[in-house]
Amino acid sequence: MSFDPPASSPRRQALRVLALTAASWWGLGRAQTASAATLTPLRIGFQKGSINLVLLKSLGLLEKQAPASQVSWVEFPAGPQLLEALAVGSVDFGATGDSPPVFAQAAGKDLFYVGAEPPKPDTSAILVRPDAGLKTLADLKGRRIALQKGSSAHFLLVQAVKKAGLQWSEIQPVYLPPADARAAFERGAVDAWVIWDPFYAAAEQAGAVRVLATSRELSSNNSFYLASRRLASHEPTLRALFAALTEADAYVQSRPEDSAQRFAQFSGLPLSTVQRVLERRPASPVGPLTPALVAEQQQVADAFAQLGLIPKPLRVAEIVWQPGRALAALR
Repeated sequence: MSFDPPASSPRRQALRVLALTAASWWGLGRAQTASAATLTPLRIGFQKGSINLVLLKSLGLLEKQAPASQVSWVEFPAGPQLLEALAVGSVDFGATGDSPPVFAQAAGKDLFYVGAEPPKPDTSAILVRPDAGLKTLADLKGRRIALQKGSSAHFLLVQAVKKAGLQWSEIQPVYLPPADARAAFERGAVDAWVIWDPFYAAAEQAGAVRVLATSRELSSNNSFYLASRRLASHEPTLRALFAALTEADAYVQSRPEDSAQRFAQFSGLPLSTVQRVLERRPASPVGPLTPALVAEQQQVADAFAQLGLIPKPLRVAEIVWQPGRALAALR
């Protein structure tokens, strides 16, 4: 099924702005880099759980406004890997959960928060095996818990340990990417697994897990869009990207069956798993960060700093792009 917004729609007009602005940006990049033989493409990093980005790619909304050769897509297993690529210039734009940007900023990575989606507190969970003796968060004491270091799962576990009245030193985190974590969980090498959708939904559908807790009442599980310095310097491009992503989200809300089919085809997951992901995902339009969201993200950074999981306290606002504010004013 094709999707072509009306020619008069504001989002369609914004996409035209994206094409024009990106063309000037790419041209500028070529002029500034004499050794570049071809135009630099807009390189977008995404994960399996980045539904707006996956649908944006599937619908080809960007490619309809610019030659396909000028837009490239790179998949990553989790946010930390994506932001590492962004920091070294391999991609220009991508989405992660709350924790990866904190660890990236702590490591001195040159990147910026530019956008966000509404909270998704039901899309991450701490999983245990059905027959495990773990009944409450306090039962995590002394247990081996698999998670991706520096991911949204990391902050969820921090909050769970705090709510249980435990010290971080009283658990045994085992840092593994999602696929390896699932394998370790299934063979009994770890006692619990902290994970997000669609990996969470896939494990649920397999039937060999029990949910000990979700992010609800522990973490908002916010989603952020991050950009390189050169992309963060071009507000019209960012606004057009937000419009395109919001267009993709509107498609998910208005055409859930086709969206599920598209996501299943991309991810290789069963349709039932994808439908479970979409059931608990709220509408997710994209826009700049609000002051309240920056304050909430500061709490995430403070929690990691207090536990010594990052080397020093951070000021999140230092790397938050704001509409109409010159990038030079940051940092």
